Amino acid sequence: MFDSLLVANRGEIARRVLRTARGMGLRTIAVYSEADAGLPHVREADEAVLLGPPPPAQSYLDVGAVLRAVRDTGATAVHPGYGFLSESAEFARAVAGAGAVWVGPPPEAIEAMGDKISARNRMEAAGVPVMAGTREPAHEIEQAVAEAAALGYPLMVKASAGGGGIGMAVAHDEDGLRAAFETARSRAERFFGDPAILLERYLPHARHVEVQILGLADGRVLALGERDCSVQRRHQKVVEETPSPGVGPELRGRLLAAAVRAGEAVGYRNAGTVECLVEVDTDGQGVDFAFLEMNTRLQVEHPVTEAVTGIDLVEQQLLIAAGEPPSFDPDAAAPTGHSIELRVYAEDPVRFLPGPGEITAWREPTGPGVRVDSGYAHGDTVTPYYDPLLAKLVVHGPDRPTALSRAAEAVGGFTVEGPKCNLPFLAEVLADEGFAAGHYDTGLVGRLRAR
Repeated sequence: MFDSLLVANRGEIARRVLRTARGMGLRTIAVYSEADAGLPHVREADEAVLLGPPPPAQSYLDVGAVLRAVRDTGATAVHPGYGFLSESAEFARAVAGAGAVWVGPPPEAIEAMGDKISARNRMEAAGVPVMAGTREPAHEIEQAVAEAAALGYPLMVKASAGGGGIGMAVAHDEDGLRAAFETARSRAERFFGDPAILLERYLPHARHVEVQILGLADGRVLALGERDCSVQRRHQKVVEETPSPGVGPELRGRLLAAAVRAGEAVGYRNAGTVECLVEVDTDGQGVDFAFLEMNTRLQVEHPVTEAVTGIDLVEQQLLIAAGEPPSFDPDAAAPTGHSIELRVYAEDPVRFLPGPGEITAWREPTGPGVRVDSGYAHGDTVTPYYDPLLAKLVVHGPDRPTALSRAAEAVGGFTVEGPKCNLPFLAEVLADEGFAAGHYDTGLVGRLRAR
């Protein structure tokens, strides 16, 4: 095992990784921008290094600055967290070139799954179901129009490169496609440096369900259950839970088996997530699924899997990176109970627009089955430079009704004052009859806002 870990990230995920690293006896190293100098992750590390000014390109995305921090501190391993450089094969190779251990999948796996179109094609060849869509990237609108005519509407228009929901839009006809294509292409160029566009059949009633995989050092790939991530605004997740209330035993078995095949197809090691779209019936129950993409990193919502399995996924990441066996019995890992994560954002609870500012009051809820992973505390300032995620509120119970009850109580007991906050929206989701019954899909937030 290496003796020190630099976390190339900020906020709650940096604190979360540092916490496990400290528990394993590692020397911990944080990095920060000028805007983040006073945040908890900086104070809690054994050592902290300033990367540069607030803009990400001049700090957290500055590979040269991060590598200098690795060399100057003598860090023997680097954990990228999520976002920023976490899915950069070039950065992974650069870390190894600097003599440090990369805590993540092999660069070749990152590259294989980094482009959505090539990933779809590879998964299809491995026997993983994929959604009907384009097999080659669309660079020009007329090419996209011709492809759409063959596929049929409605279609999801998305960047082929990158992850998340940036630039995604639904096209119901050719006029809609032309508008969505230009928006998606410009955002893909801006955020990912690649304007290539993927078209996929759009299911108006579907659930977004993902499977947590773990590629062990001995070559085995495990599936540690699924997470339902269907509650989204702007195609970005805001509430997640496991197990999915819309996935039955038979479909679950097929999902987990497909996720293992996906990992094996690219020689996957470390933690990763296979994301799928689940077609549902009128009650929101899954009937079939198709591969969407693989996230070659730790997910924001990994704590719900930790809650139901008792497995520290960051600890497993570090062990795998060091070539060591897991700290649990791979043949006996079985989820128990139910867990829900609610993302607490500094944003307007109605329009979901960021609302930064100084935190004048901060009180986290406590109680049985309640966990809070936060990146801020009282007196800190939320700046406009980064994602407005403040904290992740995670609850766990023996069953879904208990988890829902604990979630509602915890949301009510969470106080954030100063910046705008989406806590009222999270309470609204929990109070929705459809969500409470488990009968919901990716259109839930849109329906709530249309009332």
